[in-house]
Amino acid sequence: MRDPVRCEWVGDDPLMVGYHDEEWGVPHHDDGELFELITLEGAQAGLSWTTILRKRKGYRKAFAGFDAAKVARFTSPRIDRLLLDPGIVRHRGKVESTVANAQAVLAVQREFGSLDAFLWDFIDGAPIQHRFDALADVPASTEVSKALSEELKQRDFGFVGPTTMYAFMQAAGFVNDHVTTCFRWRELGGAERR
Repeated sequence: MRDPVRCEWVGDDPLMVGYHDEEWGVPHHDDGELFELITLEGAQAGLSWTTILRKRKGYRKAFAGFDAAKVARFTSPRIDRLLLDPGIVRHRGKVESTVANAQAVLAVQREFGSLDAFLWDFIDGAPIQHRFDALADVPASTEVSKALSEELKQRDFGFVGPTTMYAFMQAAGFVNDHVTTCFRWRELGGAERR
């Protein structure tokens, strides 16, 4: 039996294949999962996504399962200890921004009821179905990711540039950027246009 056709960025690493086939582009609505993806996409800046996936368990352990209320209370000594943890990317700015982002998540939850409601409002609550035939057609950022980035920065989030936010939107299923030849494009609603 032949392997299904996948997006060309996947390669043959089983970790990447599993991520692509089961998670990438699937709409996420859980605040903890959304906070995790914002964190991981920010951590990925300058690194490969494979590196981040390999450290994902370490991130979940280091950042209290992405419970924003717990992470928001991390102290400077705890941040210093995290910078010694090989299970995460040991970059002070990225670690500190995760704590600041947790505090920002709590503020968003107080104002909008949930991080989910706040983020999905940027695309009117439904995934954008793209129709890209090749990886080269997929943009690095869009007007929506730029607007989201600006709004998050105004709310004191860090490591949320337009390109990072577009990668987040792809990962969290805000957009279906599987190419049209990929078996997941149709499974995630690619035949429908919005």
